[in-house]
Amino acid sequence: MSSLSAHKPAEYDPITVVRKVYKAYVDGNRAAIEPLIAPDFHFSSPRDNRLDRDTYFQRCWPNSQAITGFDFVHLLADGDRVFVTYEGRGNQGGFRNTEVLTVRGGQVVEAEVYFGWSLPHRAPKGGSLPS
Repeated sequence: MSSLSAHKPAEYDPITVVRKVYKAYVDGNRAAIEPLIAPDFHFSSPRDNRLDRDTYFQRCWPNSQAITGFDFVHLLADGDRVFVTYEGRGNQGGFRNTEVLTVRGGQVVEAEVYFGWSLPHRAPKGGSLPS
């Protein structure tokens, strides 16, 4: 076996897959994201508990209309999981989130989203917002 055949094809590389997912959001390209989301996909966030694929597209995909870009702060693969912290840009301002995406066979099978804060941060530098 050659050293090349021992590696996964580029289209199965978890970070490559994840980058394509975020690009589809920015482009508003559902045709591009559809093959990247597995049939048995589940999505969780502070507001959502293991949504299935169909519900994810109904509830979450419309947000793509408001997304204008992502700047990756952290993008790290650990096996089939990709840990992403990004600063997103949108029609309503900026935001910072962290996500853990599980990729298998070139498709995202699980997404966990942890909401961060709005950008610019509403708390003063070195301070906090009132309780």
